[in-house]
Amino acid sequence: MARITGPVYKVSRRLQFSTLETGVEFAGTSKFKARTTAPGKAPDARPAKLSNYGQQQREKQRIRFTYGVNERQFYNTFLKASHMKGNTGHNFLFLLESRLDNVAYRMNLGRTRRAARQLVNHGHILVDGKKVDIPSYSVKPGQVISLKENARDLAIVKEALEGSVSTVNYVTFDKEAKKGTYVRLPERTELNTDINEALVVEFYKR
Repeated sequence: MARITGPVYKVSRRLQFSTLETGVEFAGTSKFKARTTAPGKAPDARPAKLSNYGQQQREKQRIRFTYGVNERQFYNTFLKASHMKGNTGHNFLFLLESRLDNVAYRMNLGRTRRAARQLVNHGHILVDGKKVDIPSYSVKPGQVISLKENARDLAIVKEALEGSVSTVNYVTFDKEAKKGTYVRLPERTELNTDINEALVVEFYKR
């Protein structure tokens, strides 16, 4: 399965998880408030009990759709994490967080990861002053992310920055200079606590 191309809320409802990590798919004022069941299911339908395999598969899809990667990228990232020292599950999430499209998103250059990925694909993002148009590029701690001069006034960027309040602690960003730094790898406690990466490790090692 490729990355998401349709309505995000349908995927979130099916997985019972906010893939945008904002909860807006299930916002109390939206028309989806009472529709917490999967698409095609009655609102009062009893949720199916998942097997261990089903739980592992669902968690894999939750993480994959959250970061917007396809199956091959997801698996290759896991393989890389499995060869690193330390906790495989934690390393796996850290690698996903280090993707250029995700770092740009964490710096509020895009309101969603999909929007941030579009900026990267179109060549608007610089890493240490050099253009990088590969969303999966792994940003190293200390590297500086900035916008090309002709991209600083893009409406998509202005909207994202104006709507942002703060960034996560492992990145810094100067709104005036349109430049930020990936300071360090995140700590597990700084990432989504609703994600259970151990299930993904079990899935691939079964």
